[in-house]
Amino acid sequence: MTGHHQALALVLFSVFVAITLAITTWVSRNRHGSAEEFYAGGRLFSPMENGFAIAGDYMSAASFLGVTGLIALFGYDGMLYVVGFLVAWLVVLFFVAELVRNCGRFTLADVIAARMSERPVRIAVGTSSVTVSVLYLVAQMVGAGSLVALLFGGTSAAARAWTVVVVGALMVIYVSLGGMRATTWIQIVKAVLLLGGTMALTVLVLVRFHGDVDALLRTAAERSGHGEAFLAPGLKYGGDWTARIDFISLGLALVLGTAGLPHILSRFYTVPTARAARRSVVWSVGLIGGFYLMTIVLGFGAAAVVGPNGVRESNAAGNTAVALLAMKLGGGADSTGGTILFAVVAAIAFATILAVVAGITLASSAAVAHDLYASLRRRWSKPRGEVAVARAAAVGIGGLAIALGLLARDLNVAFLVGLAFAVSASANLPVLMYTLFWRGFTTRGAVWAVYGGLLPALGLVVLSPVVSGSPESLFPSVDFQYFPLQNPGIVSVPLGFLAGWLGTVTSVEPADEARHAETEVRSLTGAGAV
Repeated sequence: MTGHHQALALVLFSVFVAITLAITTWVSRNRHGSAEEFYAGGRLFSPMENGFAIAGDYMSAASFLGVTGLIALFGYDGMLYVVGFLVAWLVVLFFVAELVRNCGRFTLADVIAARMSERPVRIAVGTSSVTVSVLYLVAQMVGAGSLVALLFGGTSAAARAWTVVVVGALMVIYVSLGGMRATTWIQIVKAVLLLGGTMALTVLVLVRFHGDVDALLRTAAERSGHGEAFLAPGLKYGGDWTARIDFISLGLALVLGTAGLPHILSRFYTVPTARAARRSVVWSVGLIGGFYLMTIVLGFGAAAVVGPNGVRESNAAGNTAVALLAMKLGGGADSTGGTILFAVVAAIAFATILAVVAGITLASSAAVAHDLYASLRRRWSKPRGEVAVARAAAVGIGGLAIALGLLARDLNVAFLVGLAFAVSASANLPVLMYTLFWRGFTTRGAVWAVYGGLLPALGLVVLSPVVSGSPESLFPSVDFQYFPLQNPGIVSVPLGFLAGWLGTVTSVEPADEARHAETEVRSLTGAGAV
């Protein structure tokens, strides 16, 4: 990569960092330090603002970098990620957004604890929320490392490592100083930048092929080396029955996992009412839907303009496809247009990663302080003390994410997010659905539902090809692969629901029907909601 690319991209990225740090500093001077301010931004955001922030939270490096790369490498099968990510919002809109806003206060555990024994439920759900958040954070760190490797013209381990450390340090600053209000405004700025950049690239791809989508697809198929198979199902997930089941497992995780993501659920508490939460989701669905339609064009555009081989030479997992596409559309590596477009895309991608890691870190630090710390400490009623714990937790979670990000640096970011979705769908969704809709659900059932999905999901990932047994694994030199699927959702999601049912029917204590009735009325009407 030329010095012009490096300098311009770094300048643009530095401008974004300066703006976001200014927002964080301004917010930190004007906050009053309460738990409601730190966790929910004072619940002062409008549906449109929150809709943009939700879109900013959801449109992560996995979407911008990973999905585009998967489409460029695998065509139709890569596009299936787009379908899963988008359809998932229907579950959120119809089953989750309004009910969660009415029942909870800051975290997912608030919803469950409204009708259960608090301590065991908060420990279980808090543990699950932190696990999902860390997995999601690792994907963003890997995306940051891939971009910097491309920016500096190599795959220097030192460059990647320092990038991951810098991203981790910035996310800790955003969260510990600014809380939810700063994080939300950073998400809004990032969403506008990402949508604008994606739209500009999409227009350039379509102009390159004179608006002929058929010509775009045919060129992509020809350059892929697979011909028409590139545009048909089966290139990645159709080799054998294991691959097909793996795809079903992935789809299940993507569609069901969004409704249990802690950093998405926490956004519903930043608006004043349940109606505003629902309208926020409507805004976000429109923005996210438009974005994913454009990523399809960019993915096939990268296959047609750069070629899958060119993408693989830069990054085997495909994480740099959209940056290479921008360079080609601008006129090539040595052209002024190519330099500017590449720098803009690299800066937007960095902004995307920084904003998303801030939102995830805030959600996970809230789970540590509001759920785990609150349950393990008897006298925890002082909100300022809890907020201090949340800030300290942000530092610890940032350190853990940095370490894991360095370990998983060669995996595709969209694939890594698929694992986070699988754990979310297995551990968080069953307990949430049972709590909201099953009158006879008990505390034992809630705890069993969380651990009954969380432990199998993590265990199956450890025993899968992701960790060992293949050249693309985290540890390619060893082999303890006993589970053939890369995504555990098809096994772990039903186990989570089954464990919740089994824990309930074997529970000694009866369900508290009065508290269920109170929760039901509150969830549907908003009466008594915070």
